[in-house]
Amino acid sequence: MSIGLAIMIGVLIGGIFTAFVMASIKDEKTKAEYEKQLLELKAQHRIELNEAMSRSVSSSRAVLKGKIAEQFAPVFPQFDYLPSDSKFLGDPIDYIVFNGYSQFREGELDAKDIEIILIDIKSGNARLTKGQQAIAHAIKKGRIRFETIRVDF
Repeated sequence: MSIGLAIMIGVLIGGIFTAFVMASIKDEKTKAEYEKQLLELKAQHRIELNEAMSRSVSSSRAVLKGKIAEQFAPVFPQFDYLPSDSKFLGDPIDYIVFNGYSQFREGELDAKDIEIILIDIKSGNARLTKGQQAIAHAIKKGRIRFETIRVDF
């Protein structure tokens, strides 16, 4: 009977030990799987971060080039107006051009021949903003006027 009890105790202890070892092995496998996933996520994050930084730099360059193009537009061959007739605004449109104004001041053109043009400079695939589109629409519909505001001191 003491041998049977010892065997039963041995089996019980062996079962507990085996269960503990198996649980420990399972925990190690799970831990290894999580560590592998974590390393993969870190690598993916690093790649995505580098791509985002690259896109950001490219976008910044495009914006900077656009700003430079806006400032230098009157000296580009595509700009069909005299720089002296062009006034830079920047926002919401880039230029207001008083086409013919310089010639009018010199007496070479009649006042009726002066034309006012609003211009926005775009480069690459840039498009008009919603605000710029609204301004263009307002002009097309004739919702534009000239006002004089007098200030008394």
